[in-house]
Amino acid sequence: MTDKELTALTQKISVEKFQKVFKHRVSFNQRLRTTGGRYVLSTGNIEVNPKSMNNYGHQEVIDIVKHELCHYHLHLEGKGYKHQDREFQELLKQVGGAMHCSSLEQYRLKQKKRYQYACESCHISFKRTRQLDTRKYVCAACRGALKKI
Repeated sequence: MTDKELTALTQKISVEKFQKVFKHRVSFNQRLRTTGGRYVLSTGNIEVNPKSMNNYGHQEVIDIVKHELCHYHLHLEGKGYKHQDREFQELLKQVGGAMHCSSLEQYRLKQKKRYQYACESCHISFKRTRQLDTRKYVCAACRGALKKI
């Protein structure tokens, strides 16, 4: 899907679900990592994470667009457009949009890689998120050599 097709889809959803015209641009943004999309307040444009289209399909993009259009239309009307605002929550429920996207849920559930090390002398073991250079570092308790388990 191209940016033009995405903009046309957004305009169609805006007219069908909100009975209002969408006058700005919608584009895919590769730099989005933890969110499915965002509404940019200063420009009025909407950006969508392309990974949501690749991983979860067309319906996921439609749900993201509905969510961002709620922000868009409420902001332009001067009403509460933030997630915690009652007006936003009611409008999102009316149009059948989702509060969170699937890719965000998967990001939260993803576990970090852990490394486990042990001292060769005193046999104390510990876990680290980052990898450790065992030639450079020693055990803090006994100054023994470390090995990766």
